[in-house]
Amino acid sequence: METTETFETLVRAEFAPKNTYLNTATSGLLPARTVAALHEALAIRAEGRPLDPLFEDVETARAAFARLAGVPAARVAAGASVSAQSGLVAAALPPGAEVLTAEDDFTSVVNPFHTRGDLKVRAVPLERLAESVRPGTALVAVSAAQSADGRIADLPALREAARTHGARTYVDFSQAAGWLPMDASRYDFTVSTTFKWLLGPHGAAFLVVPEDFGGLTPLLAGWVAAENPWDSCYGPVRELARTARRFDVSPALFTYAGVRHSLALIEELGVAAVHSHDLALAGRFRAGLADLGHEALPAPGSAIVSVPGLGGRQPELGRAGIEVSDRAGNLRASFHLYNTPADVDRLLDVLSG
Repeated sequence: METTETFETLVRAEFAPKNTYLNTATSGLLPARTVAALHEALAIRAEGRPLDPLFEDVETARAAFARLAGVPAARVAAGASVSAQSGLVAAALPPGAEVLTAEDDFTSVVNPFHTRGDLKVRAVPLERLAESVRPGTALVAVSAAQSADGRIADLPALREAARTHGARTYVDFSQAAGWLPMDASRYDFTVSTTFKWLLGPHGAAFLVVPEDFGGLTPLLAGWVAAENPWDSCYGPVRELARTARRFDVSPALFTYAGVRHSLALIEELGVAAVHSHDLALAGRFRAGLADLGHEALPAPGSAIVSVPGLGGRQPELGRAGIEVSDRAGNLRASFHLYNTPADVDRLLDVLSG
């Protein structure tokens, strides 16, 4: 874990926001090193240089994400979005299979199971998810941290319930990876986009699959999914990759050129240090809200704070240079490594009127 001084020095070197940015749950800020890498990637394309370094960035990013997720890189597939990765998992289920989800979970996680049209999708309150797993449940799909209000799923209880009833698990870490410790090896499938708490550009999402691929079919496989991609550019792929790379789609090279550097920063800082930093700020905001007579929705241990009845003040806060979200009438503030106590106090000052 980094010392506080080293943590703050690294962060100051990478970020210089022009406003009070408390909206990482929507999109994270790009570190300076990532911006520089994007400029270099553009120069490579503009100057006609070989693209080999950009393809190497994909593998470097895959390996970095694997370390953060606690799994071998061979289990990590590089894709473009959570919804596409969810679609692969949904496509692997037999007709009539029961999928258990949390009520009002993020659409990209749950909608691909609904669009199949021949699955039994059952939604229950998040706090009842584990107890609702039953014989015949084929898969439980849930976000580790809820986008709307930051509530954290009881993943250990869910894992135990799934094991008891023979169900598989699919966990979306998009609102958790980067600040909440993650061990993808404990679940059958996990997914995470990279443009939120992992601080990367839009356009990348990593899917973690079992060593035996968990019955997934590489429906989107093109030449990059081959064991030898450059020998597989024409006609059907003769041999798919022997690793999770068989589920790759053609990479957005600029995105991965940036993602590798964003992930490197998270590794340098350490997720444990980021977790401590983020939760201290969320706690400061909750305490300040109470002093103002407001009560946030319960979300213990979360870096996301959602306040009922204050969503309508988002435009006013925006005009004051404070970036937050309005989600279902709630004011959602999300605190990450580049935020400071002064940011929290600035938000509380404006809310106090």
